[in-house]
Amino acid sequence: MSLIVSTHSFRGGTGKSNLTANVTALLAQRGYRVGVVDTDIQSPGIHVLFGLDETAIGHSLNHYLWGMCDISDAAYDVTSRLGSPIKGKVFLIPSSIKAGEIARVLREGFDVGLLNDGFQSAIDMLALDMLMIDTHPGLNEETLLSISISDVLAIILRPDQQDYQGTAVTVEVARKLEVPRMMLIVNKLPPVFDANEVRSRVERIYGCPVAGIIPHSDDMMALASGGIFALRYPTHPLSECIRAIAAQLEA
Repeated sequence: MSLIVSTHSFRGGTGKSNLTANVTALLAQRGYRVGVVDTDIQSPGIHVLFGLDETAIGHSLNHYLWGMCDISDAAYDVTSRLGSPIKGKVFLIPSSIKAGEIARVLREGFDVGLLNDGFQSAIDMLALDMLMIDTHPGLNEETLLSISISDVLAIILRPDQQDYQGTAVTVEVARKLEVPRMMLIVNKLPPVFDANEVRSRVERIYGCPVAGIIPHSDDMMALASGGIFALRYPTHPLSECIRAIAAQLEA
């Protein structure tokens, strides 16, 4: 049975898409067939991490939602773009990065119910072991749908008061939606913070396990979304943190 994982944050700038891409690549390296859907339709970006640009994207999630193609027509096998030996596969379903098509979504909207149909079709057509859903920050209709159908919800936050408050809202909503499993990931932890204290505080506040504490990294910042960090620097301490998070999705 395929596992559906939504990665979410209440605010932008948490490193959610970067973490999603890295976890996906590490799972594929372990031999899994993994799909990634960029449902951040208003501000897509995860395609950059997989080396896709506007010239390489024909059909997108937008076209599927507008009834212009099957979901499989919007899926791109990006395995060979990862630049590292991969036993499994990575399929990316990007949202359109064309300004006119983003504007059309904002102006006309779409049938959110089609997302669930598309997710299930992608799992079947691509024979996926896991489907990673990179959500839009905050809580809107498509995000709520993604969360509600997920087997696992990974909530990414920074050690910041605004993130703490927003995460509380997300956790409460997820519990009302009866998400089977939640995990919290604290990202971009400044070196002045004690990781164990942050872990204890976060788990106490939300009553959810912390799957990982990822320190701030100048090396990650320097890569500037120019690839998959954990594949480029496999022995880096940051990569070890991400690898430990990926392993928890195999459990």
